[in-house]
This record gives sequence, structure tokens and C-alpha cells, in this order.
Amino acid sequence: MSSLSTLSSSVRLEQGCWFKGERKIRVVADKRVKRPSSISFRVSANSAEKDIRIGLLGASGYTGAEIVRLLANHPHFGVTLMTADRKAGQSMDSVFPHLRAQKLPRLISVKDADFSTVDALFCCLPHGTTQEIIKGLPSALKIVDLSADFRLRDISEYEEWYGQPHKAVELQKDVVYGLTELLRDGIKKARLVANPGCYPTSVQLPLVPLLKANLIKHENIIIDAKSGVSGAGRGAKEANLYSEIAEGISSYGVTRHRHVPEIEQGLSDVTQSKVTVSFTPHLMPMIRGMQSTIYVEMAPGVRTEDLYQQLKSSYEDEEFVKVLEEGVVPRTHNVRGSNYCFMNVFPDRIPGRAIIISVIDNLVKGASGQALQNLNIMLGLPETTGLLHQPLFP
Repeated sequence: MSSLSTLSSSVRLEQGCWFKGERKIRVVADKRVKRPSSISFRVSANSAEKDIRIGLLGASGYTGAEIVRLLANHPHFGVTLMTADRKAGQSMDSVFPHLRAQKLPRLISVKDADFSTVDALFCCLPHGTTQEIIKGLPSALKIVDLSADFRLRDISEYEEWYGQPHKAVELQKDVVYGLTELLRDGIKKARLVANPGCYPTSVQLPLVPLLKANLIKHENIIIDAKSGVSGAGRGAKEANLYSEIAEGISSYGVTRHRHVPEIEQGLSDVTQSKVTVSFTPHLMPMIRGMQSTIYVEMAPGVRTEDLYQQLKSSYEDEEFVKVLEEGVVPRTHNVRGSNYCFMNVFPDRIPGRAIIISVIDNLVKGASGQALQNLNIMLGLPETTGLLHQPLFP
């Protein structure tokens, strides 16, 4: 793609439209998305500036830092607003020295943010703090919320699992759940996307196509999931100290993890009936990575090979979801730092059952990478833009 410095001072992203400038450049290739005609973006003559201005709420956490890292390679998204109440007044590189090479605005408090200076927003605030802030934002903003505040459609279920009332009930009906590969059409037209949780992403990507094809039973789905400690956030917690985590493994949220209703909501949508799962997460002594090992009962007459072929056909055209060659076991090492999900299916030694293994990087495909993938779609850009980082190894 041509340098942005060759472009003129204004641009409108719409289906079938071109950037205005010295050369015509097709922005959206195979997956074109019509953009609302009322939204346009400026392009600076300075090539150091990017045409779509991005705001980032909650920039001092892991997901916020990961978004900034990913955006360094995005040709159109540039961060112009960053908030972090506890770090207000500081530079981003003083909070995250690994981002020193980027030119970033100073961190400010949310109350001091001028949202008229941004075109789209990533919200990385903790659950319970997001709803009221998003409720008060300009309606023209495209928003991807990485908290749990808008993931559950049933308000009463949110209150049950998160222990507090929902503070933006009127917005919930317009929210689109952002599991990109499976709900792309709704994301294209959304103003507010609820980015999925990391565990629900790793679980739903393999299970939804199999349930949709009626290849597995709705009952007795068992999910044994494991995550690196970055999934617990950056806050100082005794349970996350090195001496508490290293050389061990621990289960948490047993029978009551807050991702359970999110997983069951997505699976129930596919089957049009209530699906209940057994889900147990574990904390692993590693920084990044997530593996979900899923045990399912196959429908009568179905073989493991049928599950494998269904997943292969479902994701054969997807960049970020890869079904591995038969017999190859997915490893978290092989997706580290990337937006990829690797998966595979294996026959259980118990007749009629199968084992599915799905791995992601919890901070990328499980959070910030999928959020960027969603915003690309919302703004009519190829969804892989800025995301084709290959996994880090070793």
C-alpha cells in the first residue's frame, strides 16, 4: 500500500469507494464493508500521522499495552488519546518501557478526555467501570469494549454473575458480540462491539461449528482450560506473586467462573436450546498462552474424522484460525504473540467421545488482537490489517 503521505487531506471509507489522492488505492478487498456516510477521517500530509484517530481507555493494563504494540504496525490507526487514571500525567514509556520507540500522547484521566478528537475507541477498563463511561460517549464513535460489561445480553444474568446492577441497559440491545470469525456480518454494522473473553474465544471457535452441524451432543461438554498469569491483569495481587505462581498449577473460579455464562450464551444461540457446560480454569506458571481441552460426546454415527473435516471446512478461508494436520497437538508456544488460534481433534479412548484442543495467546486473539480485528471490520478495512505478526518462537 502506498504511503499515507501521498494522500490528500480527507478520506471517506465506504464500500466501493477509493481513497482520494494522487493514486487510487482499494482499501477493502474481498470483505468490503459499507461505512456510514456521515463518518469521515482526515489524513495528514505528515506521513508520521495516521488517518484514523484512536482513543484508548485504560491504557496502563496489559490489554491496553498490547493494543499499542499491535497498532505500531497498523497503516491507518494512530493513537491520539490515552487514559489511565492512576497514571495520569505520565508518559506511556514510563509505564511500559518496551513502547519507548512509539510517539504516543501522555496519559490523562478519563474525566479530562476530549472524545471529539478521536474517531474510534478501545475500552480496556475493568468490568463495572465501563458502562457509565460508554453511555456518555458521542454516538458517532465506533467502540470496541474489552471488558465484560456488555457481553451478556441478559441483564439479570450480568447482575447475578458480576454482583452489581447494569448501568447502561438502554445500550445493551444494540451491542454486537465480537467473536469475529463467527459473527462478522453483525460486527460490520455495529457501533458498539463487546469483545469476547479469552476463555470463551478458545472454547467457542471449535465448538460452535460442531454444534451447528449437529455433530456433537449438547450435553456433557467438559472444558479443562489453562491460562498464563497475564490473564489475571496487571494489578498487584498476592496470588499472582512469582513465589505463589512458579513451579505449580492452581484451579480457580471452580464452578463459578464469570466466563461460564458467556460460553453458554454463545453455544445456546447455535443450538436454540439451553447448553450447560462443565468449565474449570487453571492458572499456569507462564506469562502468555491459553489452552482449552474440551471433551465432547459425538452424535450417533458420527466419527472423529467428521468433526475434523467440519472444522477444516469451516475455517479453510480464515487467516487466524488454523486446524492442524491430523495427529498434530496444538501448543501455546506456537501461537505466542500472535492473533492465531490453532486447534485439532483427537479420538478419545472411550467410544463415542472426542477430545478437542484449542490454543491462543490470551492477550492477542483472546483480547487485544481480536479487538483490533473487530475495529478493522467496523471501519471497512481488511480485518488482517496490522495483525499479521507471526508467532514468537522460542
